[in-house]
Amino acid sequence: MFTIIFDKKIKTPLYDQLYQFLKTEISTGRLAPGEKLPSKRKLAAHLKISQNTIETAYGQLQAEGYITALPKKGFFVEEISDLLPLQPTKTKHTPQNPKSSEAADLVKTNQSYLYDFRTNVVNTDDFPFDTWSRVLRTVLAEDRNQLLKPLPFQGYFLLREEIARYLYAYRGIETSAEQIIIGAGSEYLLSLLIQLFGRNHTFAIENPGYEKIRQIFQNHHLAIDYITTTQESLDMTSLINSTADILHITPSHHFPLGCVMPIQLRFKVLTWANEKENRYIIEDDYDSEFRFAGKPIPALASLDQQEKVIYLNTFTKSLAPSLRISYMVLPKHLMTAFSQRFSGYASTVPSFEQSALAMFMTKGHFERHINKMKRLYKIQRDTVIQAIKNHPLEDHIHIIGEDTGLHLLLQVNIGLTESQLVKTALQKGIYLTGLSSYYHQGIAPISKNTLVLGYSGLTPEAIRQGMKLLLDTWQEAAANLNKEP
Repeated sequence: MFTIIFDKKIKTPLYDQLYQFLKTEISTGRLAPGEKLPSKRKLAAHLKISQNTIETAYGQLQAEGYITALPKKGFFVEEISDLLPLQPTKTKHTPQNPKSSEAADLVKTNQSYLYDFRTNVVNTDDFPFDTWSRVLRTVLAEDRNQLLKPLPFQGYFLLREEIARYLYAYRGIETSAEQIIIGAGSEYLLSLLIQLFGRNHTFAIENPGYEKIRQIFQNHHLAIDYITTTQESLDMTSLINSTADILHITPSHHFPLGCVMPIQLRFKVLTWANEKENRYIIEDDYDSEFRFAGKPIPALASLDQQEKVIYLNTFTKSLAPSLRISYMVLPKHLMTAFSQRFSGYASTVPSFEQSALAMFMTKGHFERHINKMKRLYKIQRDTVIQAIKNHPLEDHIHIIGEDTGLHLLLQVNIGLTESQLVKTALQKGIYLTGLSSYYHQGIAPISKNTLVLGYSGLTPEAIRQGMKLLLDTWQEAAANLNKEP
């Protein structure tokens, strides 16, 4: 049994203090691999805190891969000590210069839908318009002369400072404004990275993965390797056997599978990058803010010791897609090369919007908005889950990836194929996509009856109505299938 002295004078919750303590104990080896942790009941009694506090701390450690739970046996420490990244070496880093399924074809139209469960929308009804308007007026009143001046090519300095502060507080990334580049969308920033590295590299992307990333790389005529990703996360054998130099991944919340990369695998990926001088990782952290169980998973970049990780994020999901403000954090040695190549470029985001966002963050409005949206999105997610639990098909539907992000997977086991499930939904005016449409050719999906359902663009009431119609439709289709001779 171990003892931790809680500091009740600070704002850090007790579960977070316990989580940090245990993570340190495991990382340093003081808690050995395979060692069993005290039960929640015993530890709660020993530390004089609630079992809920223990459960929350254990849950976060399990989500990050530091511990594992064995049914009826308890929690055990995972092996991570031999996976720690290689220590920095004094080497000079120099960057060197479609398929679609039948079901996917059905949904590639511009028609409107009765219930639209797509994944690329956010809740705009609850955008803080009044607060944003006040900020815009203040910027116009106080910074009008500054707004007319050209910005540094990296973007507005005060906004970059706020982003650096936010990344340290919420993603564990130690960086500075000098390492941050602001751009009009992730597509633009990725195109700059491609120019920086050159087209003689092989770029690796997850399979299944985000279709837009594949399109960007293909449009730049890059060599692409597709790295197999399963519900347990990225397949290291697939990565090691590839010819890739640059790896694009979504470790904190994979799209579309919804899995979180465990700590052991993060160290392995970093070790892969450390083995060769010209290898890098592009960490896409596109919706890391929205985690509904425990605290956000630390970014891969927070573990990087050899300047191998390029961190990429956007305000598209957290604020609004129309703002078109994204940013990336470059390692220091790449920032030097980047400045030499692109310092003559103009910032692609208007100074007015950058100044307003900087003030919005400085005043604490951004963090309050994120906290509010987490609560609202959790209600929307819970509405989806409750609709399934209240339906006769409940025992035939397996929900995957519901703890993070703004979509989840539904594995529907009622005798219908993925294509049939999508077709019957479309016939009732319901849009959702099949998982197989996110796979590159040659790789089989985890199942042939799994749907990707985004819920962030619908109100709870619309979700209730839409889910009932969807589930009733599937139930009727399955019953008709069973009647066929």
